[in-house]
Amino acid sequence: MALGADPFSLVRAGSVAAWGLAVRPRTLLVAISPVLVGATLGFERAGTINLALMLLVFAAAALTQIATNLQNDVGYTLRGGERGGTRTGLPRATARGLLSAGQVRAGIVVVGIVALGLGLILAAYRGWPVLVIGTASLAAALAYMGGPKPIAYTPFGELTVFVFFGLVAVTGTEWVLSGRIGLLGFGASMAIGGLAAAALAVNNHRDIQHDRMVGRRTFAVIAGEAGSRRLYFVLMLGPFALAAVMSVWARAASLMLPLLLLPIAVRLLRDFVRCPPGAAFNEILFRTFRLEFRFAVLLSAGLLFIRSVR
Repeated sequence: MALGADPFSLVRAGSVAAWGLAVRPRTLLVAISPVLVGATLGFERAGTINLALMLLVFAAAALTQIATNLQNDVGYTLRGGERGGTRTGLPRATARGLLSAGQVRAGIVVVGIVALGLGLILAAYRGWPVLVIGTASLAAALAYMGGPKPIAYTPFGELTVFVFFGLVAVTGTEWVLSGRIGLLGFGASMAIGGLAAAALAVNNHRDIQHDRMVGRRTFAVIAGEAGSRRLYFVLMLGPFALAAVMSVWARAASLMLPLLLLPIAVRLLRDFVRCPPGAAFNEILFRTFRLEFRFAVLLSAGLLFIRSVR
């Protein structure tokens, strides 16, 4: 491929690669991370874990994220979000004509049905609240870029991610696997939710000029670049402070393990500030996803250590 050539120009319409553009598998870390922490919390509390149940929760979370990505792809295109040619985000399959709106909407229906089916299985084990949690999560996923007033067109995108990919996902998983939710779970859910929201903050900061042009009133658009940077700093550093607080509260030094990632987070914050406008922020976005996953792994390791010394 020639230098500077579009790497997506060879993707064929209707191909697996085209669906990959819509599904965006690299973003699934934001769904996997909270379930990993929630499952570890459940194990730490109960001393055992139902592996099949855990895998069902992982699958339901991944499907919810896939539904979100598919809805974003088709919804953003149909609302004219690609107009002007100034968007610097990752390519959308529908906007490039690689998938039709009908195909993507059919995909959303299939994914939604499977996710609800998994929710029914989980509800049969733990009761109707599981179905409420799953339905609310799926509804939020579809409402992010769907409906008459999409969440993505408001300043509440980061808050929505914080709630559903942090509070709900972590504590919901802990409850499904152990039947209880502890204060440690709430602290962990806020930490993971903060990092998940930080990824969206990068996305919205990158697109601030384009979003303003197409009528999106994201937090970044309303608060401006300086306010958007401050939000990213808070969402990135807050989880590390929470890890320290959880360690003191639980009297468990192992919960300080995520602080090993603090130098990486500081470099990421530095690069965020220095990053030139536009597509260069895509790498900052994926580095934020990876940081969240690593944070989840180290926090889970710390929780497992607590269990091992009991």
